[in-house]
Amino acid sequence: MPVTVRRVPVVPTDVRVDRRFLGAARTSCAPPPPDPSAPIRPVPLLVASALAVLVTAAVAVTHGAREGVYLALGLLLGMALFHSRFGFASAWQRLVAVGNGQGLRAQALLLGTAATAVAAISAGGLGLFGAVPHAQAGSLGVPLLLGAALFGVGMQLAGSCASGTLFAVGSGQSTIVPALGGFVAGAVFCTWLMPLLDRLPQTGGVLLADHVGWFGSWAITALALLGVVAATLVVQHRRNPPPVVPPPTAHGLARLYRGSWSVFAGAIVLGLLAGVVFLVSGQVWGVTGAYSLWGAKILQLFGAHPEHWPFWREGEQAAALAGSVLADRTSLTNIGIVLGAAVAAAAASTWRLHSRVAWRTALAALLGGFLMGVGSRMSGGCNIGALLGGISSGSLHGWIWGVCALCGAWLGVRCRPLFGLTNPKSDDGVC
Repeated sequence: MPVTVRRVPVVPTDVRVDRRFLGAARTSCAPPPPDPSAPIRPVPLLVASALAVLVTAAVAVTHGAREGVYLALGLLLGMALFHSRFGFASAWQRLVAVGNGQGLRAQALLLGTAATAVAAISAGGLGLFGAVPHAQAGSLGVPLLLGAALFGVGMQLAGSCASGTLFAVGSGQSTIVPALGGFVAGAVFCTWLMPLLDRLPQTGGVLLADHVGWFGSWAITALALLGVVAATLVVQHRRNPPPVVPPPTAHGLARLYRGSWSVFAGAIVLGLLAGVVFLVSGQVWGVTGAYSLWGAKILQLFGAHPEHWPFWREGEQAAALAGSVLADRTSLTNIGIVLGAAVAAAAASTWRLHSRVAWRTALAALLGGFLMGVGSRMSGGCNIGALLGGISSGSLHGWIWGVCALCGAWLGVRCRPLFGLTNPKSDDGVC
């Protein structure tokens, strides 16, 4: 008699992954391998924690309590980014290469959480330290389309996004430093080109709240995000991609500081923190504006005069360049992310310097960072400032940025093999 084999799905309740099944990362830098069983090394943890406390206290005393809160929020963002390994580059890579939309669904949850917080704060006119909530519509036009696409390409070559670059550097991944250097160089280079870029066709933005109020803006955003989730499920069902294996983690309360969080838990925490940034500053969370400022400051150290460029001669840009980096909101949150990731990595016993990197990988990271720097300045933001900030505040430019950046990521995934970088494949066991 023929034998009938019945396949019974197995739902694990306590996932433990053998280390030998964790292959090399398909990015320009390998994430620190989580090992919850490893003993905590006290020196990295003490050094990182002391730096975080001392820098935060120094900023609060020197520049004020609000600036200290900015840096403290950065610390929390860095910890959440590290523990959830929350990145945009790898999630988009898996979607484009094999159709796995888990990462994009987590991003939709992040956007929805942040949108709820921003809408509630704006509708209630809430603010701390005298901040007035101010949602701003980003410009629409050629710079937005081209800049977002360039950012998408660069994100895949570098293997990281704007926020991912910061928490990777903080966790000790020295191999991502070329991407950060390229990012800073591209961002400041684009500020020099700004008079030329301003001549490209563009028009004012559209803010949903101006037309349907904050509740209507939130409702439209939520429905659109549900549509994104549904689309990823359809794509994933048709392409049947390999699953994403969760990294090993600690259990119980130790998971808060020793193990890896669920990417969906990370999305909620990051979305709430983005709302707190909006509550404290009155503006959406941003990252790349600080990169252009850092680049301009570095040029001044070498005798150049970016203060004479049109971009740095007026308004907030002129004030930021004339002031201290430690008084700049975006710089403070960025520094906090680096320090927070360092504390989290040290607590998880994964902080270590990774020095070996192939020259083609370093070149890809440098080029990718440069493209992200240029693209972020052209399009008015990155995956945080433009995508998260734009969509959560109901600005149409955030949605357009996301579509164009995803198209750029499609091209970037196909360029990765030129630099010896691999992509997930449909016949992989995991991705």
